[in-house]
Amino acid sequence: MKNFLKQAKKYSEPFRITDGESFRLKQVDPADMLNFDSDEKPKAQAALAAGVELLEKFQDKLYAQDRWAVLVIFQAMDAAGKDGAIKHVMSGVNPQGCEVSSFKAPSAEELDHDFLWRCAKRLPERGRIGIFNRSYYEETLVVRVHPNFLVSQKLPPDVKTKDLWKHRFQDITNFERYLSHNGIVVLKFFLHVSKEEQRQRFLARIDDPAKNWKFSLNDVHEREHWDEYMEAYEDTIRHTASKHAPWYVVPADNKWFTRLVVASAIVTHLDALDLDYPTLSKEELHALEDAKQALTA
Repeated sequence: MKNFLKQAKKYSEPFRITDGESFRLKQVDPADMLNFDSDEKPKAQAALAAGVELLEKFQDKLYAQDRWAVLVIFQAMDAAGKDGAIKHVMSGVNPQGCEVSSFKAPSAEELDHDFLWRCAKRLPERGRIGIFNRSYYEETLVVRVHPNFLVSQKLPPDVKTKDLWKHRFQDITNFERYLSHNGIVVLKFFLHVSKEEQRQRFLARIDDPAKNWKFSLNDVHEREHWDEYMEAYEDTIRHTASKHAPWYVVPADNKWFTRLVVASAIVTHLDALDLDYPTLSKEELHALEDAKQALTA
C-alpha cells in the first residue's frame, strides 16, 4: 500500500486539469496507458487492489474524524465505464460512509427549482464520500447539445440569453468554491472514451443477453451528436477546472487503466487531508479507564 501511495500521483497527475484556459480535449488520447503495455493489465490490477485497500483505510479515518467530506463527480459519454469505475474503485469502502447518487432526466419538481437544487440536496455529510453519477454538469452538456430541454426549465426571457452557458459556468465555479470553503473536497472525472470504443461496447451489449438491459436505442441517437458533445465537454472543462475543484480527464478505452487513475486521484487527495483517528482528551481517557474498571469489576 505504501508503494501504491508513492505511485498514485504519477498515475493521476498527467490527467489533472486545474487551469483550463489552454486545455484541449485532443491533448488526451482515450487509449493512453502511460507506461503500461496492454499485456501489463495484471500489474495494473494488482496496483488497483492496493489502491482500493488504501482507500478503505483513508475512508475509515475520514468517517471517524468527521471533519471533511468528499464529493466525487463522474461525467462521460454512454458506455465509458462510469458504473464500473464506481463499483471497482469503491468496492472496499464501508457503505455506511459512502453514498452514490445517479441523476437522470429531471422530474417536474426538479424543473421547478434552480439547476443546482437537486444535486445540492445530495451533498455528502462530513466524514462521508458522496459520488455523483452525472451531476449538475448535465446542464452545460446534454442541455447545451439539446437546447430544446431549456423549454421545460421555464426560464425567464432575460435569463435565457446568449450568455446562459457563461453564467452557468460561473455559477458552478462559485458553487464549488463555496463547497471547498466548507470542507468539501470536490473531484471531477471525465471518462474520455473514443467513438470507436463506444461502438464496440454497444455491440457487446447487443450480442450478450446478460448485457442487453444496458443498451438503449437512444444511446445510438446520441452518437449522432458526438462532435457537439466533445465541444461541450471541452468548453465545460476549460471554464470550470480549478485548484479547488480539479477535473481529471481520464483515458477510458481500457477500463482497467481508467479505474487505476480514478483510484490514484482519490487516494492522493485523501492523503493530503492528513486524516487520523480522533485523539481523546485527558478527561475522556479518565472516563474510559473508569468504564473499564466498572466492566471488569
